Amino acid sequence: MSVLTVVTFVGFTALVGILSYFWTKGTDEEHSDGYFLGGRSLTAPVIAGSLLLTNLSTEQIVGLTGQAYNEGLVVMAWETLAAIAMVVTALFLLPRYLKGGISTIPQFLHDRYDRQVRTITSALFLSGYVIVLLPIVLYSGSLALSSIFNVPEALGVSDTTALWLTVWAVGIIGSIYAIFGGLKAVAVSDTINAVGLFTGGLLVPAFGLAYIGDGSILDGLSSLVENNPDKFIAAGGSQSSIPLATIFTGMMLVQLFYWGTNQAIIQRAFAATNLKEGQKGLLLAACLKIAGPLIVVLPGIIAYQIFEGGLEVADTAYPKLVSTVLPNWLLGFFAAVLFGAILSSFNSALNSSVTLFGVDIYRAHIKHDATDTETVRAGKKFGVLLALLSMFVAPFIANAPSGLFGYLQEVNGAYSIPILTIVVVGYLTKYVPARAAKIALASGVGLYIFSQFILKPLIGADGYPHFLHVMAILFVLNTLIMLAIGRSSPREEPFVLKDTGAVDLAGWSLAKPAGMVIVVVVVSTYIVFV
Repeated sequence: MSVLTVVTFVGFTALVGILSYFWTKGTDEEHSDGYFLGGRSLTAPVIAGSLLLTNLSTEQIVGLTGQAYNEGLVVMAWETLAAIAMVVTALFLLPRYLKGGISTIPQFLHDRYDRQVRTITSALFLSGYVIVLLPIVLYSGSLALSSIFNVPEALGVSDTTALWLTVWAVGIIGSIYAIFGGLKAVAVSDTINAVGLFTGGLLVPAFGLAYIGDGSILDGLSSLVENNPDKFIAAGGSQSSIPLATIFTGMMLVQLFYWGTNQAIIQRAFAATNLKEGQKGLLLAACLKIAGPLIVVLPGIIAYQIFEGGLEVADTAYPKLVSTVLPNWLLGFFAAVLFGAILSSFNSALNSSVTLFGVDIYRAHIKHDATDTETVRAGKKFGVLLALLSMFVAPFIANAPSGLFGYLQEVNGAYSIPILTIVVVGYLTKYVPARAAKIALASGVGLYIFSQFILKPLIGADGYPHFLHVMAILFVLNTLIMLAIGRSSPREEPFVLKDTGAVDLAGWSLAKPAGMVIVVVVVSTYIVFV
């Protein structure tokens, strides 16, 4: 680890912090709209940058590159199909969210169903964040940074000690951003880091191909394709992590949940200054997302050739590749933007958790007459507790199954599909009652846990339906249950979405044409590589 690497790392990280401070200095952080939604002042570039960096963190980069190391281009579905989900969110969901003036997804569910549905959904989100998302972000990020900086050797400690130290360093800094800076500080720092991450993310495969091609990127690409033809097939077989059929079942449902109803993601769009900026931000992010495989899939294939498929743990492919191909003068800068990406996912999920607790639990159940200042203060205290818990849990993920990204997606299914079901049915119907949503939540969570964590181990993974197929089956089943209940015992009054006047609802005139172009490009990509 050279002095130059450390200096560039510290310098860029400090620059992001200083710029974020000055650019958010005038934001009202004492009231809920200011703290939780950045005063509803986010514009398209900030929304797009924050969306991408919240998503493109180390659990994505490290985990997906590890899967690409093993399977190749098949795993690009997690990136490219996200663009279609973002188009659906921009055109269908976002206008309804902004019309209702909501701060959280559970807030809409309260208006559509009742307070119990809101509380149950908030609890599901929070449990998913504290048990799965936050610890995995910290673990994967610490694994990457520890490897890039060779922390065990630099500090003369064991790998386990180095992991604990890095987890707590990242966790503390991320907590300061998220808990004490509010959403706007998170979003602004995300935008700055997004520029760096896209630049650095594209440089990694460029240097990797040059490494393979003895200085020539084109020669390296030719060598990569020639020596690994099986890695450049996008259609997954029945034994792959993403069989082709799952693209038409659970894959799109997972994408719609993540980009359309996941609080940690969609909260950026809630903070749009108007619908036009929100739609432009989502569609800009969708355009950039199509380039995602260059950053998180191609490096995995490059690492497979460079290390001759000899890595014992696939999830170490990305940090080892970065350390191998990037020059020292660039390593510190890239480590800094990677650090920013880690902070982004961590502090975004943490900020959303603070929002969910303050708005949907504290004010709804603990202190009904709480002022904005009291709600924000209670949320911050909860955020500190949540951050500490996630920092304690993160190092133990080292004992989790291999294939970090796939494992994350499978576990998330316990709450993602039930929440998506009641949101979609809630917007598309007027008479389905709250009782139907509660039954669907209980059924969706219970049946998925039984299927994946009880029945599947008993029967064996061979021949058992892929978890994405299981998600699709449960989505259809629970939708039918809700519709049947709505038909047999409907609400007395139809649900009507009221316009709160929170923002200007005039949409972007080019939203539909832009969305159509994005969908065509994604479909064309599959046609080319199948």
